[in-house]
Amino acid sequence: MKVLNIVAMILLIIGGINWGLVGLFHYDLIAKLLGDATLASRIAYDIVGLCALFEAGRWCMEKTRGKPKAA
Repeated sequence: MKVLNIVAMILLIIGGINWGLVGLFHYDLIAKLLGDATLASRIAYDIVGLCALFEAGRWCMEKTRGKPKAA
Protein backbone atom coordinates (compact mmCIF):
# COMPACT_ATOMS: atom_id res chain seq x y z
CA MET A 1 0.00 0.00 0.00
CA LYS A 2 2.90 2.35 0.70
CA VAL A 3 4.10 2.05 -2.92
CA LEU A 4 0.61 2.93 -4.19
CA ASN A 5 0.56 6.01 -1.94
CA ILE A 6 3.94 7.14 -3.26
CA VAL A 7 2.96 6.59 -6.90
CA ALA A 8 -0.33 8.43 -6.39
CA MET A 9 1.45 11.36 -4.76
CA ILE A 10 4.04 11.58 -7.56
CA LEU A 11 1.31 11.56 -10.20
CA LEU A 12 -0.60 14.24 -8.29
CA ILE A 13 2.50 16.41 -8.19
CA ILE A 14 2.96 15.96 -11.94
CA GLY A 15 -0.70 16.82 -12.47
CA GLY A 16 -0.38 19.88 -10.26
CA ILE A 17 2.66 21.09 -12.15
CA ASN A 18 0.80 20.56 -15.43
CA TRP A 19 -2.19 22.60 -14.19
CA GLY A 20 0.19 25.32 -13.04
CA LEU A 21 1.78 25.44 -16.49
CA VAL A 22 -1.66 25.58 -18.12
CA GLY A 23 -2.84 28.35 -15.82
CA LEU A 24 0.29 30.49 -15.96
CA PHE A 25 1.61 29.92 -19.46
CA HIS A 26 -1.18 28.18 -21.41
CA TYR A 27 1.23 25.27 -21.91
CA ASP A 28 -0.16 21.74 -21.49
CA LEU A 29 2.84 19.48 -20.92
CA ILE A 30 0.80 16.27 -21.08
CA ALA A 31 -0.69 17.28 -24.44
CA LYS A 32 2.78 18.16 -25.74
CA LEU A 33 4.23 14.81 -24.63
CA LEU A 34 1.32 12.51 -25.49
CA GLY A 35 -0.60 14.48 -28.10
CA ASP A 36 -3.63 16.71 -27.86
CA ALA A 37 -6.85 14.76 -27.10
CA THR A 38 -5.27 11.39 -27.90
CA LEU A 39 -6.14 8.18 -26.10
CA ALA A 40 -2.79 8.29 -24.30
CA SER A 41 -3.32 11.83 -23.00
CA ARG A 42 -6.88 11.03 -21.90
CA ILE A 43 -5.61 7.97 -20.01
CA ALA A 44 -2.93 10.12 -18.34
CA TYR A 45 -5.56 12.67 -17.24
CA ASP A 46 -7.81 9.84 -16.01
CA ILE A 47 -5.02 8.28 -13.97
CA VAL A 48 -4.15 11.62 -12.35
CA GLY A 49 -7.85 12.13 -11.53
CA LEU A 50 -8.10 8.66 -10.00
CA CYS A 51 -4.98 9.35 -7.94
CA ALA A 52 -6.61 12.53 -6.65
CA LEU A 53 -9.71 10.59 -5.61
CA PHE A 54 -7.56 7.91 -3.99
CA GLU A 55 -5.53 10.45 -2.01
CA ALA A 56 -8.66 12.40 -0.99
CA GLY A 57 -10.26 9.19 0.27
CA ARG A 58 -7.10 8.19 2.10
CA TRP A 59 -6.88 11.64 3.69
CA CYS A 60 -10.54 11.48 4.82
CA MET A 61 -10.01 8.01 6.29
CA GLU A 62 -6.98 9.23 8.24
CA LYS A 63 -8.88 12.28 9.52
CA THR A 64 -11.82 10.20 10.76
CA ARG A 65 -9.66 7.40 12.14
CA GLY A 66 -8.23 9.67 14.83
CA LYS A 67 -11.59 10.92 16.11
CA PRO A 68 -13.39 9.06 18.90
CA LYS A 69 -16.72 7.54 17.92
CA ALA A 70 -19.89 9.04 19.39
CA ALA A 71 -21.62 6.83 21.94
